[in-house]
Amino acid sequence: MSDAFHTPASVDPRLLEVLVCPVTRGRLTWDRERQELVSKGAGLAFPIRDGVPIMLADEARKLD
Repeated sequence: MSDAFHTPASVDPRLLEVLVCPVTRGRLTWDRERQELVSKGAGLAFPIRDGVPIMLADEARKLD
């Protein structure tokens, strides 16, 4: 199995239209370098593991 399967080069724009921050219900942006979905409103970055967004506040990284 290639690494590209586990670390997508991009996120499907349709996914970004559907997913919202579980804390603020606001828009998410894709951080390609860190492989995270970012909620600027909540100050959190949600990881993507094995191609699956982990949308749990307890699993999110706090933004600087």
